[in-house]
Amino acid sequence: MKYNTPDDQSEILPNILDLKSYDEIIDSEFDGFLKAEIMLAESLTKRTRFNLNYILKIHKMALSHLYSFAGKYRDVNLSKGGFPFAAARFLPPTMNTFEQEVLLNLPNIYKNETELIRDVAIVHGELLFIHPFREGNGRTARILANLMMQKQGYKRLQFEKIGEKEFEFYVSAVQQSAEKKYDKMEELIRFIFPG
Repeated sequence: MKYNTPDDQSEILPNILDLKSYDEIIDSEFDGFLKAEIMLAESLTKRTRFNLNYILKIHKMALSHLYSFAGKYRDVNLSKGGFPFAAARFLPPTMNTFEQEVLLNLPNIYKNETELIRDVAIVHGELLFIHPFREGNGRTARILANLMMQKQGYKRLQFEKIGEKEFEFYVSAVQQSAEKKYDKMEELIRFIFPG
């Protein structure tokens, strides 16, 4: 589903490669996120810290070949399906609060799956609710969730299990994260947890 912006821009964002076709852009974005996830997974260690700089790095690695805004907070307000994301002008303090209250409190090693699922749900829900980037928020959040899993020795989450039926639940879980309610997101992460 297309984002709504105040000036209702076209689906084809201005891009460095001057691509004009939606399909070409989708393919280029896909390649960028795939390469970024592979490179980040290969450099992942037990000492890797997931902070704001790391999130910006994911986005920049994935999209800098295509967009000048890669690795930078969006400067436009976005909504999707009538749901407004955090206002662009509040993104720096909102993301700093997210880092201070959530990211910097993540343990290096988890005692059990339950605690890992809880923290992955909180990080994933909060990042999707904030939606800090002009494009690529969901994919950045999924890569971060997968890296959180891999750091603890688990396989990637099975996001492909989220079909049409589960997608509405997913959206509702993100919206509840806005109120610091993470039960639905925890349920979703448990559903896609590698078996």
